[in-house]
Amino acid sequence: MNKVLELFSTQAERIWKVAKVRKGLFAILAATAILQIYFVRELIAAELLIAVAFVVFMTIAGVCYAFGTIGELSIAATETGLRVAAKSTKRGVSALEEFSRDSIRHFPCETAK
Repeated sequence: MNKVLELFSTQAERIWKVAKVRKGLFAILAATAILQIYFVRELIAAELLIAVAFVVFMTIAGVCYAFGTIGELSIAATETGLRVAAKSTKRGVSALEEFSRDSIRHFPCETAK
């Protein structure tokens, strides 16, 4: 194992001393680093766009939910008010009918002269 490692290190040193290889290696490393930075920036930008879209859609959904809840509450309040008005109207109509029946029934009759 040490022999293989020694052979590898001597070959690497010899290759490293060649200027073209060194420049090419630096170019490849620089390109890789730049691409990694670019991809990270792209991923961060994409995540921010998704977050903004999520906030917009959740805001729209929240507003729709609020309007729906307000609508349901207003319908319930209207229903309660209509029940009260219906009971009051029913009592008023029955009282009016009773009054009209009693007044006609006990109205004094005049005889014809």
